[in-house]
Amino acid sequence: MSTDNRIRNIVVVGGGSAGWMAAAVLATYLGRGASVRLIESEEVGIVGVGEASVPHMKTFNTEMLGIKEVDFVVETQASFKLGIQFNDWGRIGDSYVHGFGKIGQGIGPLPFHQFWLKQYLAGRAAEIGAYSLQTVAAPLNKFMPSPANAPEGSPLADIAYAYHFDASLYARFLRNLSEHRGVQRTEGKIVEVIQRAGDGFVEAVVMESGERIEGELFVDCSGFRGLLIEQALDTGYVDWTHWLPCDRAMAVPCENVGPLTPYTRATARGAGWQWRIPLQHRCGNGYVYSSQHVSEDEAAATLLANLDGKALADPRPLRFTTGMRRKSWHKNVVAAGLAAGFLEPLESTSIYLAQSAIQRLIGLFPNKDFDPLLAERFNRESAFEWERVRDFIILHYHATERADTPFWDHCRTMSVPAPLEETMALFRSDGRYFRNGEDFFALPSWVQVMLGQRIVPHGYHPIVDEMPEDQLAEYIERTRATLANCAGAMPLHQTFIDEHCKAPPDLAGADAVPHRVKA
Repeated sequence: MSTDNRIRNIVVVGGGSAGWMAAAVLATYLGRGASVRLIESEEVGIVGVGEASVPHMKTFNTEMLGIKEVDFVVETQASFKLGIQFNDWGRIGDSYVHGFGKIGQGIGPLPFHQFWLKQYLAGRAAEIGAYSLQTVAAPLNKFMPSPANAPEGSPLADIAYAYHFDASLYARFLRNLSEHRGVQRTEGKIVEVIQRAGDGFVEAVVMESGERIEGELFVDCSGFRGLLIEQALDTGYVDWTHWLPCDRAMAVPCENVGPLTPYTRATARGAGWQWRIPLQHRCGNGYVYSSQHVSEDEAAATLLANLDGKALADPRPLRFTTGMRRKSWHKNVVAAGLAAGFLEPLESTSIYLAQSAIQRLIGLFPNKDFDPLLAERFNRESAFEWERVRDFIILHYHATERADTPFWDHCRTMSVPAPLEETMALFRSDGRYFRNGEDFFALPSWVQVMLGQRIVPHGYHPIVDEMPEDQLAEYIERTRATLANCAGAMPLHQTFIDEHCKAPPDLAGADAVPHRVKA
């Protein structure tokens, strides 16, 4: 194929985490074959509250971008995350942890939880959280990555984890890395989008200064505005508010109090839920709520009344409409991050969905002719991913016995997407779960949340009865004891950070500049 057909000029519109992630990846993998230019305005600002992640982030940072974990943790004031603690979701007083990693060790074709179910339904087993290393270790405030000398087959040999981090510091960290790798940054506001006659492809953007910036491929990371994908190309938006009624959030940082917990906390409130995300230098907090059920002033008061430490700022309001673009790739524009859609931060998927879109773009990267099959595949895979994550989040709201407020009564009684209804019914019958294609959330996630939200199966897989009772009891108890011992051997989360990746105090300042990033 002629090199004349290669895309040479790429323009990323918008900074923040999404924009700089896109710029960093494009610069890393396209090398000198294309120029990457990022346009952002410091006046516009970024949302910057997505401070929790999923384990995929470690892969993205280290394998995609070659970032050393210790550098990332130090530069973003990060802490480690073994999962999410959910409080008051099924009923007021309930608490469970959705932990990363696997549950127990399956036998043959059956997952561990099937064997556990028989014992649990007979009153001879602990709650499911006792059979996953992350869900045992998290409430104990224990953390460590897998040691190099961990015996094969040991739970310590495969410790899945993610991070809590400062999104603004992460964007700054990636900007430094991207510029080292050749990305050109342009400061300013875009005042006009010029489209090509005939097919409507974006040809250039015009800056407030009058500068015209041309490109062949545009990556829209302009946030909720969708400057290119929506305002220019009028792509359309699929609204999911009828399933996910929360449309507002209040965010506020507070001082750290008590031990540095290796988990995010999500506490159900009267009209939504409150997050708590512990970083090294502060704690991030927010109240995601439905404006149909509580006022902005009431939401702010609820948030401030439920902080662990002193608030470090006034609550900042955010407005959003849950949903996704009808097409994330339209003509020569690919949207990533909030420009592609919004799913609330309940399972910390915002950063992941942006990273996934960027990686999908690299895999389906076009030439100048923009083969429509590439965009079609991109949009089909994006929609599948967004819809399955959507259903997993809906599960948390719908699988509840709460009827104490109009909000929870609505969530409990609302209709839900057919695939989710089927998933819940199948599990409620005899604990079976089948992963749908490349659904991001795998069996352990669905099983932990469904059980945590009081969807308790009536039975279990018939093959389980083939195991003698004494062997079954020994198998379940050995798993519990092994995981308890492993968690007991782990250091405290704070101790691990202090010894390996503690951020210096000066990095907490607003003017901190990353100093450890290398090209």
